Amino acid sequence: MSYEKITLNPIAGAMGVEIEGVDLSQPLDNKTFDEIHQAFLENLVIIFHDQNLTPEQCKAFAQRFGPLEIYPFVKGLDDHPEIFEIRKEPDEQRNFGGRWHSDMSFSDQPPVGTMLYALEMPSKGGDTMLTNLYNAYDTLSDGMKDLLGGMQAEYSAALKGSGGRAAVMNMTRFDVDNLDRAEQAAMHPIVRTHPETQRKALYVSAGHLTRFEDMTEEESKPMLDYLREHAAQPDFTCRVRYRKGTLCLWDNRCTQHRALNDYHGERRVMHRLTVGGGDHPS
Repeated sequence: MSYEKITLNPIAGAMGVEIEGVDLSQPLDNKTFDEIHQAFLENLVIIFHDQNLTPEQCKAFAQRFGPLEIYPFVKGLDDHPEIFEIRKEPDEQRNFGGRWHSDMSFSDQPPVGTMLYALEMPSKGGDTMLTNLYNAYDTLSDGMKDLLGGMQAEYSAALKGSGGRAAVMNMTRFDVDNLDRAEQAAMHPIVRTHPETQRKALYVSAGHLTRFEDMTEEESKPMLDYLREHAAQPDFTCRVRYRKGTLCLWDNRCTQHRALNDYHGERRVMHRLTVGGGDHPS
């Protein structure tokens, strides 16, 4: 597709573009949105800098991609429960989302995308790393593709390797919610087909993967560890650098991400929205 209404500036060879020529505080005509949506599907991560947006405007843009979904474990803003604030204060050491994962992969229908809007950024750092799971699949050997093609894996919210979801959340300053769902899990194909592009992706959500179906965690660990390492190869990644007013949206169906924790002693404040309406992975 050629682009007439927007300008794309790639941020890495693997994926990710900065989009210029759009003011997201204004209503988007269908042609402009169609180009933005195509850029999203082709590049997996889209970034808009220097935006000045209200919560209502953030929600309006996100809803062009699908219905908004409330994140289960953190209470949203009082007037906008679909938005929750990710805040790390200068005296905190632990950050939110610091392990490789694909958001809410433990759900029966994981979300389409995640949107972050930067309200306050440290003087340096605080970036998001993402990895292209199409590339992770494409670079597997034919034998490995055949082996994984019919396999299902368990994706769990429990964060067992970190002491458990409830313990992790209770160590933060978030207004936590729904910790009765901290053990929620779902079975999905380890190789999934994107419903819009029809491309296959290695569905690695490293922090949530526990085991293969009909196998124990101990039996599954060697292969899952290999897939975790394979999917996070630097050649598959991009790095999103924010400044105040940056809006970023990524496709959870074919990426995983992690928030870098390299800005101790400074504050970082983001608004996060989840675009729902995802399919049952197949």
